[in-house]
Amino acid sequence: MELNANFAERVAVHAARLPWIPSPMPGVERRMLDRIGGEVARATTIVRYAPKSRFSAHTHDGGEEFLVLEGVFQDEHGDYPAGSYVRNPPTSRHTPGSEPGCTILVKLWQFEPNDRRSMRIDTGATPFAADPGRPGIATLPLFQDAREDVRIERWAAGATVPLGDPGGMELLVLAGGFAEAGEDFAPQSWLRLPPGWTTRAIADPEGCRLWMKSGHLADARALLRDAAA
Repeated sequence: MELNANFAERVAVHAARLPWIPSPMPGVERRMLDRIGGEVARATTIVRYAPKSRFSAHTHDGGEEFLVLEGVFQDEHGDYPAGSYVRNPPTSRHTPGSEPGCTILVKLWQFEPNDRRSMRIDTGATPFAADPGRPGIATLPLFQDAREDVRIERWAAGATVPLGDPGGMELLVLAGGFAEAGEDFAPQSWLRLPPGWTTRAIADPEGCRLWMKSGHLADARALLRDAAA
């Protein structure tokens, strides 16, 4: 399966308008944002766990990165309430589920093959810092290496925000919204900009809070091939 698999194109998906699609596990449903592959895939997905649902134990050969949007995600390593950011590197193993139910943004098979760094961040307990070079914007760093920069940003009401990165970028609205290229983005709206693409966004009157990743799309298909080799 290939969905939004051309990383040289701008893509916008308003996931809150999409139906939930059942996964192979009862009680676990998905809204797909991009995907290359079948059940084992390079994928960006919003996943909803019904109360008391879970996946069977499995290993993430290509790594897993997720942000809890609602509820509490759980596995044998702990409980992760809304706002938790987790990186499970390649070769990591767990049994995910949720007693109360949850919704997460999850990215699979998007790690460097030899990355072995685990991360657990409670973004609700981590302060934002004003960005001195961008008025009206505050950032909460999550992860950074030579290839990618992952963060949460908070945009003030009506802020005009330049967007773009030589290595591409993607954004998911967590709260509030923004307008870009005549299109309105609300919670669960996802925008992916290809490498070198530049544009600007204007935050809604109530402002906007977003998950963002940049720098990682220039070598997306090559990374997938290397990880599967």
